[in-house]
Amino acid sequence: MKTILITGGAGFIGSHLVRHMLDKYPAYRIVNVDKLTYAGNLENLRDIEEKPNYEFVRADICDYPRMQSLFAHYRIEGVIHLAAESHVDRSIRDPFAFAQTNIMGTLSLLQAAKTAWEGAWEDKLFYHVSTDEVYGSLSEGKGLFTETTRYEPHSPYSASKASSDHFVRAYHDTYGLPVKISNCSNNYGAYQFPEKLIPLFINNIRYNRPLPVYGKGENVRDWLFVEDHVRAIDLIFHQGKLGETYNIGGFNEWKNIDLVRLLVSITDRLLDRPRGASEKLITYVEDRAGHDVRYAIDSTKLKKELGWEPSLQFEEGLEKTVRWYLENEEWLDRVTSGEYQLYYEKMYGTRKVRSSGL
Repeated sequence: MKTILITGGAGFIGSHLVRHMLDKYPAYRIVNVDKLTYAGNLENLRDIEEKPNYEFVRADICDYPRMQSLFAHYRIEGVIHLAAESHVDRSIRDPFAFAQTNIMGTLSLLQAAKTAWEGAWEDKLFYHVSTDEVYGSLSEGKGLFTETTRYEPHSPYSASKASSDHFVRAYHDTYGLPVKISNCSNNYGAYQFPEKLIPLFINNIRYNRPLPVYGKGENVRDWLFVEDHVRAIDLIFHQGKLGETYNIGGFNEWKNIDLVRLLVSITDRLLDRPRGASEKLITYVEDRAGHDVRYAIDSTKLKKELGWEPSLQFEEGLEKTVRWYLENEEWLDRVTSGEYQLYYEKMYGTRKVRSSGL
């Protein structure tokens, strides 16, 4: 049974990936390592936590001795590394936390993999999941980020992810560690912690709270449905070339203000409110420091080499997402109140949360 370590598997993208891999590859053993910070939520995985080929380990990836013990105990053969601090506003307030987790945590995992696999690289893989924000900012309507775009991070978050990307490449070039990297655009979908724009605004519309839009809302982002991202990760993990980087984007650019208006329209309709009733909630606030103007990913390499492309039109994916949040009010309320954390603290280590003592 091939054993895959997924870091950050209780988070937004990670929980979708864990579920996907367990369902598609029953011959794999999936070891999910998550520190369970505010954004890590075991409730996201309640439906699969009893699967016999699934193991959860609560651990901090920065704890190098612990990572070494995991590699030795489980005989890890592949890593898909998603664990990261990821919210730009938080990185501006506390850059040290982002440097610690995103840089030193990645280094801890790289060294643990190197130590465990050295001299036996065959059939091993360290796959590092990163972001398009490492590339910096594009002018409106001009060009796309490709895999050869120069790195130019502008926030503590993107700087920490850029550094982690460089460490992954350095371990490949210096030690021969078999690696792959992907850089993705903004994800959306179910189970996203509601500090991010789409779940935050759905919740605010539901309760008639302000919708704070930075500046004039002119910043442009490319949006990727999380399940499409997970399919891309699967393809790259199994079929991508060693030492290569792949960009994953939705071919789907939206100005923030246009996205918010579309979100208002869909949410109001699903709440049986008059069309555009919640547009009055849009509130323009002072722009964020170092706010990048535009991100846009060119996924041509991924499409040509591996045949991947998005499965959903954005409006369809967004409506599916809004419906999920509106139909899962209790989940959203528990996450925002921290109630789920208390719940799992009580259950931790019991039959219902199968976890390793490592």
